[in-house]
Amino acid sequence: YESGESMILGPEIVQETTEKIKMIREKIRASQSRQKSYHDKRKKDLEFQEGDHVFLRVTSTTGVGRALNRGS
Repeated sequence: YESGESMILGPEIVQETTEKIKMIREKIRASQSRQKSYHDKRKKDLEFQEGDHVFLRVTSTTGVGRALNRGS
């Protein structure tokens, strides 16, 4: 530390670190909430009527829950 600065020791540094962690968690939570609200505003539920043409994506599997690997 430089001259003139007070050195933080023991429980004080633990308290300061704990407060910083709480602040960081609050900011992350607020950011996630903001991103969720942006996403929810743009999201549209899909609705289909009888006779509509839809694209169905299918993945080849072999056995129980095993994806087919053709590259090896």
